Amino acid sequence: MGEHPHARLVRAGYDAFSRGDLDALRGMMTADCTHHVPGSHPLSGDFKGLDSIFEMYGRLFTETAGTLRVEVRDVLVDGRGHAVSVHRFTGERPDGRRIDETGGIVFRIVGDRITDLDECVEDIEAGNAFWA
Repeated sequence: MGEHPHARLVRAGYDAFSRGDLDALRGMMTADCTHHVPGSHPLSGDFKGLDSIFEMYGRLFTETAGTLRVEVRDVLVDGRGHAVSVHRFTGERPDGRRIDETGGIVFRIVGDRITDLDECVEDIEAGNAFWA
């Protein structure tokens, strides 16, 4: 049996994000998509709409001088419009702060597009310190 379409969509999204292919990524999300980022740092919060989400993604790369890397490890689906990813992310800030952590995202999918991303992290305090 092949991989579920929602798992393929999520993996394709990670691939597009990693390559910086925002056009491909934009085509995978609804216009009113929301990305929820945990923590209490300048890049945490709810980013609603593609422009807001992509502005935040741009800041992730800017704040890490392009060193941010995300490697998907697994994608689980329920067959009813939800997928959960587990990934490892690393990055370094220009001032030498580093992060190497496990995280994940709960995706909500309608049809063939992502409508919502709820991000989870291994250590919220580590993320707050890194992105502060």
